[in-house]
Parts: sequence; structure tokens; C-alpha cells
Amino acid sequence: MNKRYIGAMILAPLLLFIFLGGYFLKISVVLLSLGGMYEFYKVSKVDGYKPISIVGYLLCLLYYIYLGHGFNLNVAVGVFILVVFLLMIVPVFDTDRNFIDVALTILPCFYVGIFFSFILLLNNMDNGNFFIWLIFISSWGCDTLAYYFGRYLGKHKLNPRVSPKKTIEGAIGGLIGSILGCTIYGYIITKFGVVVPLYNYMIIGLLGGIFGQCGDLVASSIKRHAGVKDYSNLIPGHGGILDRFDSILLVSVVVYYYINIFVA
Repeated sequence: MNKRYIGAMILAPLLLFIFLGGYFLKISVVLLSLGGMYEFYKVSKVDGYKPISIVGYLLCLLYYIYLGHGFNLNVAVGVFILVVFLLMIVPVFDTDRNFIDVALTILPCFYVGIFFSFILLLNNMDNGNFFIWLIFISSWGCDTLAYYFGRYLGKHKLNPRVSPKKTIEGAIGGLIGSILGCTIYGYIITKFGVVVPLYNYMIIGLLGGIFGQCGDLVASSIKRHAGVKDYSNLIPGHGGILDRFDSILLVSVVVYYYINIFVA
């Protein structure tokens, strides 16, 4: 059996957890966050850096625990500032580490942990159980049409220094896939009482298509710098968590803020 199909079967339960929501979804997102952070730290160490990964894991777990118990943004920011404050002192006493190691300790907490959490934040909004699917429809619709447009029409390289296989034609196809997917889905959910002007879904699809592909390129640039092909082999045919969810990380932020500012 094709490895990509095996990988798709492994990912299938996530769709059920999204549908179920609640603790099922939260546990899934926490596990994805910790797994993605592990992959980021592992890739960082390939270049000889020494991030203090245990601090990152604990900070991520603390964030998710606090996220469900009277979350206060000022307190959360204060904790992050305190951790960075203390980490900056570490290289003074541990001269085997430097400021880059400190930066690489914190970056995955934001890039992976917090960005993934926007899935939960969106799900907790009014009609969030409907809006949450926009993240995945945008990302997967973009990936699907980008693949086929790039494969059959791709002639002009998009950014060969970062991702040699991506083409301008593929990127255009990705935008079309995201816009179509979100617009069709938006039309369908109006039948379930979610009354939002259809143009909003078109804009979400456009933004999701743009930033989803940016997310893909961000993940590729990190791998290229570290000299690795995939973040891990966790998902057969797909690579690791960050290989499969690279676009979703940025799209989740975009969809949350668009819904929060212009729709909610």
C-alpha cells in the first residue's frame, strides 16, 4: 500500500477528534504541539545548537493547562517574559550555550505551541465548531490543487532556493483550491444556521491560501538550513508533524483573527 495512504489513515482519527471537540480536541492539539516541538528541537540540534528543550516542553504544557482555566493574557505574557528573562542568564553560567540556544528554546513555544492553540481558541468561539473546519479545508484544499497544478502545469519556479519543487503555477492552484474549498463550505454551513456573508469565506480562502503556502515555505527553509529532508518519519509518506501541519500553523492564526475581528 502507498505510504501516503497509510499516513492518511494515521491522520484520520484527528478528523473525528475535531468533530468531537472538547477534551478530545484539546489532547490532540497538545500532543501535536509537543510532537512538533520535539521535531523542531531535533532539527536544531543537527546544526549543533543546544536549545533547553525541557523548558520549552514545560512552558507549552503550562500554557495549555492555563488556557482552560480563566485565561488571562497579561498573566500569560508575564510568565513568558519571566522565562525569557531567566533563560538570558543561562549562558553566563553555562558557557557551552549562547543566546541562539536561548532563542531556539523559546521559538518553538510560539511557532508550534501557541500557533497550534489557535485551533482551540477558534473552536471555543460562537459557531467555532463550524469555523474550525475552515483551517483544514483551506490548508488541504490549497495543498491538493497546488500539487496537481504544479505537477501538470508547473514550469516557473516559485522560490527554488527554499523549495526547489514549488512552482508559481502550483501556488496559483493552491490559492484557487483554498478559495473554492472555503467558499463552498461557507455556503453549506449557512444551511445549518451559520449566517455569514459569503465574501468572508472567499477572503478567508484567499488569506489561507497565501499564508498556508508561506507556512509551507517557512518549514522548508528551516529544514533546508539544517540540511534535512523531513522533520521525522512519524507519518509514513508525509514526514513528521511539522511536515504535514506546516501550513495549518499559520492558517489557524489567520482564520482565528479574521473571524474574531470581522465576523464574530
